[in-house]
Amino acid sequence: MRIHAIFAGIGSFAVKFRWFVLVAWIIAAIAVPRALPSLSSVTQGNNANFLPAGAPSEHALKLAAPLGGSTLTPVPVVAASAQGALTAADQAWLQTLQEDLAKVPTVIKVRDLGRSPDGQAAQLQVLSNVSGGGTGSGLITLVDDLRHAISRDSPPPGLNVHLAGAVAINVDQQAKSGSTDSQIQLLSIIFIIGLLLLVFRALLAPFVTLIPAVLAVTISGPLVAEAAHHGLKVSPLAQILLIVLVLGAGTDYGLFLVFRVRENLRAGLDKRQAVTAAVERVGESITFSAATVIAALLSLLFATFEFYSNLGIPLAIGIGVMLLAGLTLLPALLAIFGRAVFWPSKTGAGTGKTGVWGRVSSRIVRHPVPTLTAGLLVFGGLALAVTAYTPAGFGGDTTAPAGSDSAAGAAILSAHFPNTSANPTNIIYQLRQPAWNDLPALETARSQLQASGLFTAVTGPLNPNGGALTPAQLTALHNRLGPPQLLPAVPPAGTSVPPAVYQLYRATGLYISPDGRTVQFETGLKAGDPSTTAAMNAIPAVRAEAATVAKGIGAADYGVGGQAPAIYDISSISNSDLATVIPIAIVVIGFLLALVMRSLVAPLYLIFSVGLSYLAALGLSVLLFVDVAGDGGLVFFLPFLMFIFLLALGEDYNILVMSRIREEAQRLPLKEAVSRALVATGTTVTSAGLVLGGTFSVFAIVGAQQGSTQFRDVGAGLALGVLMDTFLVRTLLVPSTVVLLGRWNWWPSKMSRPGGNGDDVPDAGHQDAVTAPAGG
Repeated sequence: MRIHAIFAGIGSFAVKFRWFVLVAWIIAAIAVPRALPSLSSVTQGNNANFLPAGAPSEHALKLAAPLGGSTLTPVPVVAASAQGALTAADQAWLQTLQEDLAKVPTVIKVRDLGRSPDGQAAQLQVLSNVSGGGTGSGLITLVDDLRHAISRDSPPPGLNVHLAGAVAINVDQQAKSGSTDSQIQLLSIIFIIGLLLLVFRALLAPFVTLIPAVLAVTISGPLVAEAAHHGLKVSPLAQILLIVLVLGAGTDYGLFLVFRVRENLRAGLDKRQAVTAAVERVGESITFSAATVIAALLSLLFATFEFYSNLGIPLAIGIGVMLLAGLTLLPALLAIFGRAVFWPSKTGAGTGKTGVWGRVSSRIVRHPVPTLTAGLLVFGGLALAVTAYTPAGFGGDTTAPAGSDSAAGAAILSAHFPNTSANPTNIIYQLRQPAWNDLPALETARSQLQASGLFTAVTGPLNPNGGALTPAQLTALHNRLGPPQLLPAVPPAGTSVPPAVYQLYRATGLYISPDGRTVQFETGLKAGDPSTTAAMNAIPAVRAEAATVAKGIGAADYGVGGQAPAIYDISSISNSDLATVIPIAIVVIGFLLALVMRSLVAPLYLIFSVGLSYLAALGLSVLLFVDVAGDGGLVFFLPFLMFIFLLALGEDYNILVMSRIREEAQRLPLKEAVSRALVATGTTVTSAGLVLGGTFSVFAIVGAQQGSTQFRDVGAGLALGVLMDTFLVRTLLVPSTVVLLGRWNWWPSKMSRPGGNGDDVPDAGHQDAVTAPAGG
């Protein structure tokens, strides 16, 4: 066939120019990371960064722009005295620090937000023109420069000064995630090498199989980082999944090819013929396997939540690089080392045993109905547990790493400033006239919000930093001093305003814009911490109350911003995307399966089998983590990612098994073809499943050790799904279905017609378990 000729040509090229191919990949693996940025420098840890512009919480951010400037990135700097109230020397030093921080590159201005009510802490706000979307190199440099300026100015004894807020937290998380990436990559490589040593019983084969995947990870990471500099948003999950997926799937593709090379060597071919013939036959399976994964990932582009739509591109890049390495570098390595790859195992002609798969295949073709029935009952029972699924983890990882500078800054905010300042839910109003014209309306608004029963505290222009100002006082201060945002930290000479009142008035700059047309209230939610599901569920009521107050004060517009509103929007958009993307992924992958199978029937039950194993794996995850471990729920994007990944990766194994069955069915009765194909691919599929499931397990274990339930849930869920799919669906349920359907597996191709090679003709004289070379 023409397609086989194409892959034969690719294999022949890789074998003939093997040294050139090897050198080219080595140069690329050295040059690309040096020329392009690192992946860890562009990750974004807050899921709210991925919301579309039309989300209600994003609208609230736009309304709040006059209060701080949405084009500038804020970085809080907090200072607290360990000896009581801030001294005159402390305040003089803070004035010097404010001037020095303003000299840091990319800093536009530094605002003094005043002192805490207890007088023991102060807060500055640095505003930079560096993009605040994530933890790119510009933000890392900004945070490092700010911390260096603080250290260089040497705070007075007893004065603790730290950065706080989302930017500093994300930068500290990035430093932590960089070590997590290295740990996951190292442990995954060790696990894969150990497993492949057991599978191949050869010293060199594991390394030859794994090298292309390692180089693919090395090259694809910087390529994704470069794409991030052109608008792609990369989450920590995408960063780690890139490593896990490329190592796992890349090793799987390597196993497909290496096992087939060993089979060809045992069939009597020399090393170059064995490699070329393997690429000719397995190249199509590898390519379509990678294509199904890439197609499933790119279907995420139809999602409106950028966490999903921007997840597909990094992983698709990784799989694309891995496919190129699998079709060129791996054949080149196999041609260079030849039979030495499999030493000390035997590769001579006629070696190899049917092993356990000879016995398994014999039972499947003899008893397809009991096999299929038992599988459906087990998987169906596990799938019922999905009804107890509860989503959680909407807010992403927004907690500062323990022991970090940003964690110390967050502790100062919580200890010395109102609880609404640490992680507030902001209610913003755009007024039709300046607030100075009707300040009693703001007091009425604050009182109505406080009386709603939804909030633990409401802080606004009339009670900044926990103090209190009457509308008359605020009006008088504004008339005498002007906009609070323009006032210096120390009262100018001749100012008759008491220092405490002066500082309170300066603090109102956070709550009322210079033109008086935008005001905000910072609230603490009675439902709980804004990162919790309970707080998320309270947002509809909060928005309804904000709307009622807006109508009462005659506001032109209003919005509710902060973490809880953002995760509510994430939940709503995520559910909508689930209903949009999954049908698209099914259609695209079904089309690819129809092409490679030359059938319209096989894709139907192959996709159904993946769907069933997906529901069973998700149900088992619910049983383990919700019912047994007592977690409040599973991370909200787990069902989405599990479906996309298991659909794509499950079809990888489908393509390998079904392609081999189809190949054997062209010259053998169907039952014999199924038996022979299982003997040939059984070890490959189970080994590949163990590799991929094991790498996801490493991901889950490291995530659990780091305290990340998101990484734990995703890693464990995908590991369970892959292992169940590998050992039960792909090697038991699918083959038994093939046997039962007979020639209708291949409809409407010519193999489905009576008398075609696909007929399940009587196979008298043939044994159900056929001796065939073990391998792929």
